[in-house]
Amino acid sequence: MQQLSFKNRIASLYIFTTALLISVVFCVIYFSVSYNVYSHINDDIISESQKHLTEISISNYNFRLIHAEEWMEREHNTVDVNPVFVQFVDENKRVVEKSPNLKMNLQFQSKIPSGHLFDYQLEGKSLRQIQLPIYQDKTIVGYLMVAMSLENSFMVLNDLLEVLLIAYPTILLILFGIARLITGRSIQPISEIITTSNIITKDNLKSRIPLPKTKDELYVLSKTINNLLDRLETAIEREKQFTSDASHELRTPLTVIKGTLEVLIRKPRGTQEYEDKINFCVSEVDRLNHLVDQLLLLARYENEKQTIKKESVFLNGLILDTLARQSTFIEANGIIISTEFEDEFYCISDHHFVSIILTNLISNALKYSNSNGTINVHLYSKEQQIICSIVDNGIGISKVDLEKVFQPFFRSKALNHPDIKGIGVGLSIVQRLCLLLNIGINISSSEQLGTKVELFFPQSPK
Repeated sequence: MQQLSFKNRIASLYIFTTALLISVVFCVIYFSVSYNVYSHINDDIISESQKHLTEISISNYNFRLIHAEEWMEREHNTVDVNPVFVQFVDENKRVVEKSPNLKMNLQFQSKIPSGHLFDYQLEGKSLRQIQLPIYQDKTIVGYLMVAMSLENSFMVLNDLLEVLLIAYPTILLILFGIARLITGRSIQPISEIITTSNIITKDNLKSRIPLPKTKDELYVLSKTINNLLDRLETAIEREKQFTSDASHELRTPLTVIKGTLEVLIRKPRGTQEYEDKINFCVSEVDRLNHLVDQLLLLARYENEKQTIKKESVFLNGLILDTLARQSTFIEANGIIISTEFEDEFYCISDHHFVSIILTNLISNALKYSNSNGTINVHLYSKEQQIICSIVDNGIGISKVDLEKVFQPFFRSKALNHPDIKGIGVGLSIVQRLCLLLNIGINISSSEQLGTKVELFFPQSPK
């Protein structure tokens, strides 16, 4: 079975609800008219019966019409749309008198209580009738029978029912067409979303959904999808740039190794020269391995949320261990390390990832410090946070480049410092791991004055 379109489903639900409402309204109309029609008939029958009871005289346990000739003349000359039929019978149910418009005798219903209105068929015609006893000294001497035809009432109600039954589907069909038209205009942004989505590919992320003029739910949906497309475009462009930069960075050491080996095989060389070139190639391989490790760490970032190992991390000891691993470089360059720990600080985080963050930041401070420079590591608490401040007095970063330091493979003025080795992914890894571990980071710097990096850890009990 083919499923209805979204537009037709909305229109159908609207019509279903409207159909229920209209059916209730029509039922109320029909039963209200029916009630009013029968109420008028009942009132007329009771009124006529009371009037005719006053037109009889009772004596010697018999009754007669007071003005029989006038009554007969009045009944002859009166033309009613729905005439009243009157009949008098004695205590034995024999007809004593009846109105001239009554061509047949009304039937006395012995089982019906006196004074109750009831319906019955008389020679194929529906009548509503009342039977009232005529008393003398508490003795019934006869009965007054008053009836009215229900044929005209049935005709009115049947005509009304036919009109309602014809109008019901007609109104629903008209409303369905109007609902489809209005719904089609209302969901036009959805059609535009579908059209725009069909033309969006990985090579075409520039298209955006036109925003509706009315700021309703569809406006919010369109705007949300546009924001999603903006993020996708940014992410894909970033990945393209990352892939391009990674390829370039991988190609550089491979090209160096290939060129060195090609030089070696052109002619015989001395043992010392072979050793120097091989050692150079080994260093390039080490550099390549380091680059691959960093790239793999970046690539695994999105999946690391499932592998975080929360534990108590002793920050003081982790900083000292990181400095100890860099001791050879520190001594070779005569760098002075100043550590200031105001207390013993612990945080709940991943020990391995925090170690990577501190290693990258301290390594950068060492690499970009001048010989015989100073690096200060300050660990203190403030406003329920543990703050780790790493300050160097090295070459610093310009304000323009400071905004780009977290981009993969970006290195500020790398050509001005060819002696400083690096691939420009350290701070990118630091930023991603900080986001992963909910650690705040702030970097401030000035050229030739140095750089200050602050890490903000949520404080945990010891």
